[in-house]
Amino acid sequence: MNPFEFLLLLIGMVFIFQMIKNKGGLRGNRLGQRSERHGIIHEPSDEISSGETRMLRDEVRALKERIHVLERITVEKENSLAREIEDLRNK
Repeated sequence: MNPFEFLLLLIGMVFIFQMIKNKGGLRGNRLGQRSERHGIIHEPSDEISSGETRMLRDEVRALKERIHVLERITVEKENSLAREIEDLRNK
């Protein structure tokens, strides 16, 4: 076994043991659900105000708009590149 194979085996074993340790992977604790590890109940906190919620929603809305613009730019670039290639082929 060469050193590269040994390293891959070692990384794989660490990954598998971490998954076993975390009981099968990622489990997101939602608010109001009991945590399996410590028996703690996570209740929605009063610290999150409606103003903060509104601010976060506005930020998400702005990020969605930016993603939409980036997607549109990407599609336009692909179409213009395809047109330029076709124009070069036709010459």
